[in-house]
Amino acid sequence: MKLFMSVFLICFFIHAIGHEKVILLETESFQNRGGWAIDQQFMDEMGSPFLLAHGLGNPVADAETTFEIQQPNKYYVWVRTRDWVGPWKKTGVSEAKKATGFPGKFKVLIDGQKLEPTFGTGNAEWHWQSGGSIQLRKGKHRIVLHDLTGFDGRCDAICITAHKNFMPPNSLKDLEKLRIKAKAISEIKDQGEFDLVVVGGGIAGICSAVSGARLGLKVALVQNRPILGGNNSSEVRVWLGGKVNFKPYPKIGNVVNELEQKNRGHYGLENKGKFYEDDMKEALLKNEKNISLFLNFHANKTKIQKDEIKAVFAQNIETGERIKITGKYFADCTGNGSIGALSGAEFQMTEKGHMGRCNLFNFIETETEQPFPKCPWALDLSDKPFPGRGDNKGVYGNLGLKAMGSWFWESGFDRDPILEGEYIRDWNFRAAFGAWDCLKNVDNQYPKHRFNWMAHISGLRESRRLLGDVVLTFEDIQNDKKYEDGCVPTSWSLDLHLPFEPYYKGFEGDGFISYDHHEKYKVPYWVPYRCLYSKNIKNLFMAGRDISVTHEALGVVRVMRTGGMMGEVVGMAAKICVEEECNPREVYEKYLDILKSFLWEGIPSK
Repeated sequence: MKLFMSVFLICFFIHAIGHEKVILLETESFQNRGGWAIDQQFMDEMGSPFLLAHGLGNPVADAETTFEIQQPNKYYVWVRTRDWVGPWKKTGVSEAKKATGFPGKFKVLIDGQKLEPTFGTGNAEWHWQSGGSIQLRKGKHRIVLHDLTGFDGRCDAICITAHKNFMPPNSLKDLEKLRIKAKAISEIKDQGEFDLVVVGGGIAGICSAVSGARLGLKVALVQNRPILGGNNSSEVRVWLGGKVNFKPYPKIGNVVNELEQKNRGHYGLENKGKFYEDDMKEALLKNEKNISLFLNFHANKTKIQKDEIKAVFAQNIETGERIKITGKYFADCTGNGSIGALSGAEFQMTEKGHMGRCNLFNFIETETEQPFPKCPWALDLSDKPFPGRGDNKGVYGNLGLKAMGSWFWESGFDRDPILEGEYIRDWNFRAAFGAWDCLKNVDNQYPKHRFNWMAHISGLRESRRLLGDVVLTFEDIQNDKKYEDGCVPTSWSLDLHLPFEPYYKGFEGDGFISYDHHEKYKVPYWVPYRCLYSKNIKNLFMAGRDISVTHEALGVVRVMRTGGMMGEVVGMAAKICVEEECNPREVYEKYLDILKSFLWEGIPSK
């Protein structure tokens, strides 16, 4: 396998504007990020990855880098940031949802000198907050992000200019122009052509890539995080669901079996990061000679010609390096249907009442007292029930503290899962910190416990569903409707997550506790191949939770072993497309018998 190694770009960029100079520092490219984490989840909506001070109430270590000044002068500093609880300070927000204070505060230091403002205390939206002015000599200087709270302060970029009247732009279009001119994002580098380009490195994407590669295709796999697995990774920690290897195609699921983990945890500290074996997944792909792996690259643009994708463009979330990957066929395994949406693929998205996203968390007991600060900006749950509180005897009452931070801490049911993604994730933060503040400072429980871990990368359940030639419904599944191209077996019951009424009062429209509604059917049900390719983008496959199903049917097919089997089938179909020089639809129309022979034979094991 060819492992793509990007060249680390220099972390400061100078762009001439008139006779003055502007230095643009992208924080994700800092030489030392300290304890700050890179967050790329919302870069399509806010324009860039950013650094997040996710310290669970303990200030994180400083992030720092250097920059160089050519002319001594007075320089003006701008910092792109936001008050992340600002959306809940606006007029019209209900009392139960309101926030006060500024949890995400941080300082900026240049050569040890603190700039006067405290950042993260301005507008609710991403904006450039003024840092005032500072006299700088010619030569190198050191700049530091100093977190003050450990409560998720965020910084996207820092702009330093000698031009008193220059203010960096806020519009995403103008920001991109500035980044290109300042070389904060590179010129596009062509990575060549592939038979199959898979975007999304979760279980579905891994299986698509491995399947295609073992059948002899030249495959590119693009993943926008440093590790693989998606929801089934140490970053998110959702265990694999569903079963594999059903007759009449008992070998479908063999690649999924290679990704099985030795251990599995469900609740609290049982759900350990090491159980997800991130290194095993990467090693599996590194051993595939036909796969080129592009880790840390976020695909954010496509080239379309005559209803076909010709290339995807991706940006490195650390360095800003941009690449072009040309392909014959593409597989959208992003979960969000991102490549399809960028390419004009038809899709559906349930606007209200869809499943939400989780940011799991847990606690650990220590030998000493562990104080936790009061959080007036978090949800005030002092008079509210929630799973894990006191003598709560609700459906999750038997779990005790293990009920805190488990799969049912979920929100965003009535929010746009794409455009309001940061809002939903931050609401999860407010719920988690508010609950712990309540247990520690109101109920005076768990004096020696502290936060052990909380995911800052969300685990999503539902967003876009790309439309294929068949849109599978739950009625089809429940009535055992037979499709001649049935190729992926389902075994998970219909499992839809809905806001849980006992915990909903006061938070209408923003519930953060769910319950799972189940309905059964005859297992297995075979999902038709026609759900795995786009109806209007001729060379686009999909695998995972963005396939062609209704909202209800998604409750059956969304679990990851099932998605992995979709990926195995996509690799097989792509092989047929390459050999027969046909499109995915024609695999069904002309070469279904060949696909069935692949289904019977399965993917060779390593």
